[in-house]
Amino acid sequence: MTESSKTGASPFSFKPYQEKKGEKYMNSAQLKHFEDILKNWKSELMHEVDRTVHHMQDDASNFPDPNDRASQESEFSLELRTRDRERRLIKKIDESLREIESGDYGFCESCGIEIGIRRLEARPTASLCIDCKTLDEIREKQMG
Repeated sequence: MTESSKTGASPFSFKPYQEKKGEKYMNSAQLKHFEDILKNWKSELMHEVDRTVHHMQDDASNFPDPNDRASQESEFSLELRTRDRERRLIKKIDESLREIESGDYGFCESCGIEIGIRRLEARPTASLCIDCKTLDEIREKQMG
């Protein structure tokens, strides 16, 4: 398992977008920048899914020792949970790509203000501005 898949961080690097003075927010260059980030991220995640399938097929053994069998099942279970999280992330990436197509990407779905270039580079699937996300987390914490 790669370090990036353990942390949930994006497994690729990109050059941060250099904003130009007076540049309109979410212009075509910025949208292209985020589309590239999202597509590359999705591609890396899909590669991990394929790798997991091959790994599980290749390493699936019927160990006679119950401890060995339990260890393998535990390892497979952990990998499957990780892939399930990544599957949900792929759905979010697809939603973000649809938002780019519709022109809604980069704006808070709650209040409508700009999410911000740097926040989107840190979390390209963000759909809330930092203020709305903070309020959302406070409500979640209070609810239990």
